[in-house]
Amino acid sequence: MTELQLVLGATTSEAPPRPSSRWWQDWFGTPGNALITVLCSVSLLAIAWLATQWLFLNATFAGTPEDCKTASGACWPFLSAKLRYMAFGFYPFEQQWRPLLALLVFMGAAVVSMVPRFWGRGLLLLWVVAILPGLYALMAGGIFGLPAVPTTQWGGLPLSFMLSFVGLACALPLGILLALSRASELPVIRVLATCFIEIVRGVPLISILFMATVMLPLFMPDGVTVDKLLRAQIAIIIFAAAYIAEIVRGGLQDVPKGQLEAGAALGMGYWPVMFKIVLPQAIKKVIPPLVALFIGFFQDTTLVTIVGLLDFLDTVRSAMRDPAWQGIAVLEGYVFAAAVYFTFSALMGAYSRFLERYFRTTHD
Repeated sequence: MTELQLVLGATTSEAPPRPSSRWWQDWFGTPGNALITVLCSVSLLAIAWLATQWLFLNATFAGTPEDCKTASGACWPFLSAKLRYMAFGFYPFEQQWRPLLALLVFMGAAVVSMVPRFWGRGLLLLWVVAILPGLYALMAGGIFGLPAVPTTQWGGLPLSFMLSFVGLACALPLGILLALSRASELPVIRVLATCFIEIVRGVPLISILFMATVMLPLFMPDGVTVDKLLRAQIAIIIFAAAYIAEIVRGGLQDVPKGQLEAGAALGMGYWPVMFKIVLPQAIKKVIPPLVALFIGFFQDTTLVTIVGLLDFLDTVRSAMRDPAWQGIAVLEGYVFAAAVYFTFSALMGAYSRFLERYFRTTHD
């Protein structure tokens, strides 16, 4: 046998298994794996069959509450009757095109902002100067002939998106500043930042919302009031910033000190080194926990119901309390709310994975 044949023979014998054989080995390679695979498959198929029966086969797609009482499946007429209320709450019925348009504009702008080629100061300026003020003007009215709608009538999906998006967008730079302050070599700044972070993280969000909406007005001068929605928004910003600060601080600790020393050797000051060298590396490393925090806060906006704000989940609950549908459509409302929250949470998770791949390939 020649040397070439020996090499070819060794290469052939050590070739990796085909994907199909590897899949078979993982799922059915041992009796234990095979048993677990079969049990899980049977369970999933049974759950899928029961869900299909309830959602589609035995469901009622049109009719009245009386028609749903005799059905064994889902009552989808409830969603068609209450969809606008669940989406927009007590916003005036004839003006609900405004929150719908605001949602569409917001989602379109968010999708465009996710494309890396559009990132830059111009995009940030567009959000701060045009998009966010425009959306607020559209919702609040009082200009361009639009009837004024007080924030007490805002609710549903627009309120949930506003509280979560604006809260996290404002909390991110504040959290980064707190992280840098806690890592500072100046004792006063470090102690103040540490006390703020630990105090805020040491109490639940519900207590901060309660303080902002119930206790704060007691300390205000007579005749001075602050909008309830603004108070809740500030409370969410403060709470989120404390958690973001600790996540970013973990990323800062993972950046080698040699990066700081290299920047100093080039004659760069503290802030240029931080914003051009250290922070990009630190934030790149903490994308997964940051997105997990964002998803959690998007879902935690449901807590604002304790301060009298009607978020999306609370509008769903209120719709189920309608005497005409009470006791008939219970699971349907929660299934719909779960589907909405799951959809947006899954999209944020998918974008997080995209960012990880993007930064891994462009900044290695």
